[in-house]
Amino acid sequence: MAGLYADENFPLPVVEELRRLGFDVLTMYEDDKANQSLTDEEVLSIAPDKRRALLTANRKHFIQLHRGQPNHSGIIVCTFDPDFIGQAKRIAEALRDRESLENELVKIYRPA
Repeated sequence: MAGLYADENFPLPVVEELRRLGFDVLTMYEDDKANQSLTDEEVLSIAPDKRRALLTANRKHFIQLHRGQPNHSGIIVCTFDPDFIGQAKRIAEALRDRESLENELVKIYRPA
């Protein structure tokens, strides 16, 4: 299972539920990288150094980054979903049985 790196705007309740489900998630706050006005490019460059895929709700920018810089440790983009537990379960399902997310873009949508 791939380790995850949650950017500073990703909902903490989702991170906590992912951990409960057995995922190794490191947040930017825990990594002392939050509140430093890092660009999206800089955030994306941190994840591979940590051997983690980036977890973000900043879909538009990171989808564009994936198109322009397809070599990365993985990007998981999520729509905002106030059902944090449900969102964590959808992420877990999408990542189940994946050893690596290298160069992949995974999109997680809120149900209609």
